[in-house]
Amino acid sequence: MATFILVPGAWHGAWAFEAVVPLLERAGHTVHALTLTGLRPDDDDATVAAANLDTHADDVLALLDRARITDATLVGHSYGGMVIAAAADRAGGRVSRLVHLDAYVPADGESCWSSTTEAYRRAFVTGAASTGYAVRPPDRPGRDPRRRPHPFASLVQSIRLTGALAQVPCREFIYCSGWEGTPYAELRTRLEADPEWQVHELPTAHNAMREAPEAVAELLI
Repeated sequence: MATFILVPGAWHGAWAFEAVVPLLERAGHTVHALTLTGLRPDDDDATVAAANLDTHADDVLALLDRARITDATLVGHSYGGMVIAAAADRAGGRVSRLVHLDAYVPADGESCWSSTTEAYRRAFVTGAASTGYAVRPPDRPGRDPRRRPHPFASLVQSIRLTGALAQVPCREFIYCSGWEGTPYAELRTRLEADPEWQVHELPTAHNAMREAPEAVAELLI
């Protein structure tokens, strides 16, 4: 049985996977869904302001240490793809599988900011205008009210990769094709041509965990 660590995207917490977790557990797997530093309800302004990509990678590494996990499957949604890449590169061989769920797949020196579209960069800047350090969630109908402002520093910090990430034996990308404005179309094309990656497709919007939790769980299992 596998041990899953589920990392949400920007503005979201562990609750983003609430429909997927029981499906994985019912199949006999161990599941840890994370809420990253700066996104927790009791985090103060100083914690949000200080949190960056390194902080979030350390959240994952701390869980590996705390739960004594030596064979983890890291699943990152959206911005969470940055986090699982950074964590896996530093995990000392304790990660056996990476799943980027409609998520960024960074190269060394890239950031969420550099990897995304101009529309998202504008949204980041606009969302951080009132504080300078926390990006408000986009105001769109139907979005979950539990979303919280996201640490701006984590979106602009460049990732540092040593090359150890390439030693993770199983790397997968799930492309969600049912929404407009995706920043992942070119990434999908590139990864489909890379024999070291498996690419899957779901005909859902970006938050596939909510729209099609059974399909997401099936791909993970």
